[in-house]
Amino acid sequence: MNGGLVRIREMVQHVTPSERIIAEYILAHPEEMAHMSVADLAERSGGSQAAIIRLCKSLGLKSYMELKMKVVGDLQTAVPESDEYREFSPNDPIEAIVQNVSHNNMQSIRDTMKILDIGHLQRAVEALGKASRIFFYGTGASNLIAQDAQQKFLRINKPSFTFTDPTVQLTAAVTAREDDVAVGISYSGETKPVIQSLLYANEAGATTISITKYGNTTLSEVAGIPLYIAATENEIRSGAMASRITQLNLIDILYLSVASSNYGEAVEYLQRSRKVLKDMERIETKK
Repeated sequence: MNGGLVRIREMVQHVTPSERIIAEYILAHPEEMAHMSVADLAERSGGSQAAIIRLCKSLGLKSYMELKMKVVGDLQTAVPESDEYREFSPNDPIEAIVQNVSHNNMQSIRDTMKILDIGHLQRAVEALGKASRIFFYGTGASNLIAQDAQQKFLRINKPSFTFTDPTVQLTAAVTAREDDVAVGISYSGETKPVIQSLLYANEAGATTISITKYGNTTLSEVAGIPLYIAATENEIRSGAMASRITQLNLIDILYLSVASSNYGEAVEYLQRSRKVLKDMERIETKK
């Protein structure tokens, strides 16, 4: 059981000021917090016991004990290398950029593993496996994730659709059926066309899944099955860098889980698609 520190880092700027006092203290003193009672933490941080309980709820946890156990798990599984996300600086040497970009991408995947709700993930896999059609909604960089998802699921004979035009996304959403699944992808969780698409899909009776950053976002509240990623972005790093990698990784997890649940049929369709692609390559070579 771990992921307490990741949850706090992702949420520290989005909780109330009284909760932030507690959160910042825990991030600065995780080893000490691991041995504190609620009363001890309130006294040492300068906060209140009520704020600690509210913080736990904001983090999606049932109790202070659950938070403490997750922080203890983080400390026990900590890797020697710093888990802080790295920024770039003026005139960085190429070696430093290679190290920093790679570190951030790997760190975002490690952090996402800590906050993934396996129960929600299992529900999403079951829904995708049973779906007659799957719609992936996303704009900008998230639409690239949607296109990747569509391509993968098509290869295992799951009819999938994605659209670059937000108005077409909305049109598809209102025509969804109860046996369809709609997946909304947005790191911020506040992309209006994606939110509206999931709302329409809900009204049509389709199962809805969201992929957003960890925390309380409009898209995750709209979705029937919220899935979260961890990839702290800021205005300088931006460009959806680490978040893009974690979203792709989560799509791969969903795709392989669905394929694994129906392994024989999935392998058959994968072999067919691979053969078609090889045949196309041979035809192009002859030209």
